[in-house]
Amino acid sequence: MIKLSATVITFNEEHNIARCLEALKNVADEIVVIDSFSTDNTEAICEEYGVKFMKNKFEGHIEQKNFALEQTEFDNILSVDADEVLSPELQRSILKMKQKMDFDGYVFNRLNNYCGKWIYHCGWYPDKKLRIIKKGKAKWLGENPHDFLKLNNSEQKEGFLSGDLHHYSYSSISEHVAQANRFTSISSKVAFDNGVRVGRYKGIYRGIFQFFRDYLLKGGILDGHYGLVICILNAYSYFLKFEKIYEYQISEKKNKV
Repeated sequence: MIKLSATVITFNEEHNIARCLEALKNVADEIVVIDSFSTDNTEAICEEYGVKFMKNKFEGHIEQKNFALEQTEFDNILSVDADEVLSPELQRSILKMKQKMDFDGYVFNRLNNYCGKWIYHCGWYPDKKLRIIKKGKAKWLGENPHDFLKLNNSEQKEGFLSGDLHHYSYSSISEHVAQANRFTSISSKVAFDNGVRVGRYKGIYRGIFQFFRDYLLKGGILDGHYGLVICILNAYSYFLKFEKIYEYQISEKKNKV
């Protein structure tokens, strides 16, 4: 049976981390937690589970997660976030996989919990994620704060595991709104610095399109009240991102005058 390391990055995750570690301990031979100098009880909770706990300055989600991959003892790695939990079925699938790892990486579906409700539409499910890899054969990519794990080349093969990765995304609508504002501030700056420029009404057009796609084409209407809320806030996030990019453009023009 192969040995499996699990990695988690944290910052003030005292409300999530125990639930995450409780599931990981059933499948992982080592748990590595990379913490960004939390000021709550995250470290104390992690110590109760006997994890390998390290502190590292946060340079970005992608950088922190790639750093975590380098700190594992074993070459087979499961990477999750602190607000994610392996479902019982997924745990069984991982234990079966540990008997013989036939692929360079394994993907499984992520199921989001929003304000206590599981969301099966809105473009949120099935949310397939690559989360088990062999060290050196994949890395975290994307644009902060939106990251994804990807195999290094197309010749490497992915397997699929049954069972869901439970993601406890938002406990309140206010939390969703606050994160939308925070994340779009980060992503718009990254996009602008990378040369992205937009037209005056790009945010409006993109927001309208996103709502239509998620609520009607992706079935958000079937998720009831919270489905509507999610689709509105998804659209709002796109609107914010492009409006903030446009705001940078206006500032840039003023500075050139």
